[in-house]
Amino acid sequence: MTHPGARPAEDGSAVGLPADGLVIAVLTYRRPDDIALALPRLACQAGMRQAGAGRPRNGLPEERPATVLVIDNDPAASARPIVEQLAGAFPPGLVRYVHEPKPGIAAARNRALREAASSALLVFIDDDEVPSEQWLEQLVGLQRSTGAAAVVGPVISEYEHEPEPWIEAGNFFHRRRLATGTRLDVAATNNLLVDLRQVRALRLSFDERFGLSGGSDTLFTRQLVQRGGAMLWCDEAVVVDRVPSSRLTRSWVLRRALRSGNSAARVSLELAAGAAARLAARGVCLGSGSVRLAGGTARLAAGAVSGSSRHQAKGLRTAARGLGMAAGAFGYVYSEYRRK
Repeated sequence: MTHPGARPAEDGSAVGLPADGLVIAVLTYRRPDDIALALPRLACQAGMRQAGAGRPRNGLPEERPATVLVIDNDPAASARPIVEQLAGAFPPGLVRYVHEPKPGIAAARNRALREAASSALLVFIDDDEVPSEQWLEQLVGLQRSTGAAAVVGPVISEYEHEPEPWIEAGNFFHRRRLATGTRLDVAATNNLLVDLRQVRALRLSFDERFGLSGGSDTLFTRQLVQRGGAMLWCDEAVVVDRVPSSRLTRSWVLRRALRSGNSAARVSLELAAGAAARLAARGVCLGSGSVRLAGGTARLAAGAVSGSSRHQAKGLRTAARGLGMAAGAFGYVYSEYRRK
């Protein structure tokens, strides 16, 4: 079921989404407080583009109209009331809601691709993230000036409360920063713009076998680059990730490291063409995982002897990632997002 203002068209796109426009897709699952905070800010940035649609800017082609598309992956459609309430504060059509009941983030991502089928650009952002003031303009500007198939921006974390010393020592929520224009070979969808024409030309979609385990975005972006698409970094397009207390624990960090390693191995196997290549990839994943497991364990032990919290934290996380990689080499799937 979908919002009346965004019912599916026959071709799978959504009635009301701007043809040749820009869609901001925010996927949500039972986070009403987060979507209530993020949605107005996303709508404001989309609204600014709506106001400038049809006019050239900075010597570049004319602005494209923009829409915010909320994809609710909760079978109970729990986000509908808050989204419809917030949408009422903005011009008609600026905020759209669709319900994707099939469990798994890959299914929700593919729903975004289908709903935005008639649009030119699609931007993914997580429901627990808040964009910086010039976020959308920076992403779009770099894509338009370079013709990149994808543009990726940085994610900065803010804690719900002060984390325990072990978390601080490991610096686990500090993410990379790169020079704008740096070419990438892999990215997540937590701050990602894609050129839909190139996505279609490269015949890309999200593999729903990774829906409950995570890693479909890793596979998608690696395939994009493998098939000839350019993916660039835009360091000015910042979003802020609000880290809840449930993630500020050792167990969550270690589970995420295990899943990350497991997904990385599975993606490598999926990208390998042919039996011989898969066998070689399996060996590489097993070897890399074993090295990380052994090295992480050694660093943990060294930290325990020296009293270094940093070495203990980073060693244990490295070992967990290595274990996930080694297990993935043998076909084990860790489903971090399995639903109860």
